[in-house]
Amino acid sequence: MKVFSLLFFSFILWIIYTANTGGSSVFFELVAAIPYGDKLGHTLLFGILTLAANICFKFSSYRLSLPFVAQPKGASIYWGTTLVLIFVCIEEMSQAFIPSRTFDWLDLTADGVGISLFSYASYRLARILSFKR
Repeated sequence: MKVFSLLFFSFILWIIYTANTGGSSVFFELVAAIPYGDKLGHTLLFGILTLAANICFKFSSYRLSLPFVAQPKGASIYWGTTLVLIFVCIEEMSQAFIPSRTFDWLDLTADGVGISLFSYASYRLARILSFKR
């Protein structure tokens, strides 16, 4: 799974580089041909990266105590999710400073949806795998 994760992350970096330099790709054409393809692409790319990262980190998590979370011990957050979230925020916000790109809140929202959905999938998968031990 580590190899897949590294290859998938490399693929995302290549997509970002191609977009930042104004290049074209068959993937960009495919995304353009699908209604809401850009948002779907953001959701799936960063969602899959989140799941892969969580698996690579063996579903390790930390507790974050927040005043609006009803759990007395705090919310459990996966390290993989956190790292992908930080990467996504930096990447999306950097687009405001790249001439060939434009910052879009909807892209960031689609990223967040993918990260959230696949974090939940990580939670379910971790529970399934823990029952098999």
